[in-house]
Amino acid sequence: MISEQDNLIIHPTQDGSFTFFSQKFNEAFHSNYGAKQESYQKFAQPTQVQALAKTGRVRILDICYGLGYNTAAALAVIWQENPDCVVEVIGLEINSEVPQAAINQNIFNDWGDRYIQILAALAFNNYYHDDCVQAKLLIGDGRTTIQKIRQSGFLADAIFLDPFSPPQCPQLWTIEFIHNVVLCLSQSGLLATYSCAAAVRTALLTAGLVIGSTTPVGRRTPGTIAAHSRYIEQEITDNYPLSPAEIEHLNTRAAIPYRDPQLSDSAEIIIERRQQEQQKSTLEPTSQWRKRWN
Repeated sequence: MISEQDNLIIHPTQDGSFTFFSQKFNEAFHSNYGAKQESYQKFAQPTQVQALAKTGRVRILDICYGLGYNTAAALAVIWQENPDCVVEVIGLEINSEVPQAAINQNIFNDWGDRYIQILAALAFNNYYHDDCVQAKLLIGDGRTTIQKIRQSGFLADAIFLDPFSPPQCPQLWTIEFIHNVVLCLSQSGLLATYSCAAAVRTALLTAGLVIGSTTPVGRRTPGTIAAHSRYIEQEITDNYPLSPAEIEHLNTRAAIPYRDPQLSDSAEIIIERRQQEQQKSTLEPTSQWRKRWN
């Protein structure tokens, strides 16, 4: 079945929830493992928002809001722990038709009226406010909207970094973009992403974060958890250690990051720039690393 908006193909996942396949990016928004479970296990749980709920207030930055699953999952675990917790959410999304299609296709009908009301308001009005949630959805190029958030002084306790894969959407995985993202992370906050790409991890390290490896969900490869090192380094290294293979991967040509100096280049230019840098690099070819570990 194809939605009327943006030719988003809707299909079920193994946990009974539904996702979209984007013809533009030639990728699904979630793996077949389960859209709902991925949101819990890749984002809400690693960023420890349920524990944060005990403080009475949680701030979330949801980058590439998409259908709205990550925000919904975070709200669910937060209010399970503390029904009175106040949650502030800022979502970034380039295509307003995606969250709108999720509502129009009744994807969240089994979540309950409260969540449907919040997600529908964000999808169609880009804003929702009540006693326990203050949420807004910023529509536009994430490279522009992230700068507005940074300039506003917003500091998130949890950041969900969930763009399409680096080869498909390199604009949101560059050194420069991730630097701006990290400036929106509170000193004790956690950033989670599904990606374990060495280029992405290099960008996080360059931005001054310490990184760890989260449990694979729906795929063989792990995700990444990151935080400001001086606040939470020991917890990351103890609970989410990188494997020897992952550490070596950071010293190969795969670890050369994507660059977008003015935060305005096309995907093609960003990819070409990285390829040229890789060709000149004296780092170990990634193929040799792969042979050694596979």
